[in-house]
Amino acid sequence: MELSTATHCMIYVTTSSLGEARSISHMLIKENLAACANIFENATSIYRWKGHIQEDKESILFLKTRMELAQKAIQRIKSLHSNETPCAVAYEIAEGLTEYLQWVDENTP
Repeated sequence: MELSTATHCMIYVTTSSLGEARSISHMLIKENLAACANIFENATSIYRWKGHIQEDKESILFLKTRMELAQKAIQRIKSLHSNETPCAVAYEIAEGLTEYLQWVDENTP
């Protein structure tokens, strides 16, 4: 069985508001760090922060990009994000519609 190296990824980001998710999305697409963004608002996040359990409403952002841009995109997200330690993690896209992945390539030159 031949193993392949993933060339595309999705970056999962949680944001404090819909406005912040939109702002980050627009900036990363404008800067060619992402080809597409999907935003889901009103997610409930429960997490431990500085020793206390927190519960907040957040917006979730999925960005599609090339794997080689992931680290640069994550650093840009950090610079734009309101949280001290934002959630921004990349997941490899193992398979996908060839035409869609080509579109991602074309929009992240």
